[in-house]
Amino acid sequence: MKLTFATNNPNKLKEVQSKLSNFEIVSLKELGITEDIPETGVTLDENALIKARYLYEIYKVDCFADDTGLEIQSLNNEPGVYSARYAGEEKSSDKNMDLVLSKLAGKENRKARFRTVIALIQDGKETLMEGIVEGTIIETKTGKDGFGYDPIFMPNGFDITFAQMDMETKNRISHRGLAIDKLAGCLR
Repeated sequence: MKLTFATNNPNKLKEVQSKLSNFEIVSLKELGITEDIPETGVTLDENALIKARYLYEIYKVDCFADDTGLEIQSLNNEPGVYSARYAGEEKSSDKNMDLVLSKLAGKENRKARFRTVIALIQDGKETLMEGIVEGTIIETKTGKDGFGYDPIFMPNGFDITFAQMDMETKNRISHRGLAIDKLAGCLR
């Protein structure tokens, strides 16, 4: 089965392809789309649906899209839907992490969660699924793997960040991994 994933992020694509190895996953780049699809929604659900509907309506392909947010309890669930551009439109992971760490300076409550919403459109039918992982924001960036906020997020039950984990472990427990497991269940 062939599915188009509404992303040009090679890290996301690699994570998804490793979880959905029985399917042919095609990226936006392979359709000739190099620009990002605008995310104008105010929730993760809305953004995932906007991207999936864009692909389905224009290209008439079975597809899925995701949107992910880091929600930090003591920051009123910021950055949330604005996670990728929290520190500005250039979408700098380092600047985003620096802003989070500066806003959390001196705060005891560092509880956070990553939440991914996937919108699947298959034969015109829309389905939403969600994956959540709870954890803590640590005080300094640690680890070199992963992307986004991975160097400052330590999932509950672990003493390492996502950026220190091998992909297999991260995919098994991460918000995106859990949502992709649900996606795989819908595709069977």
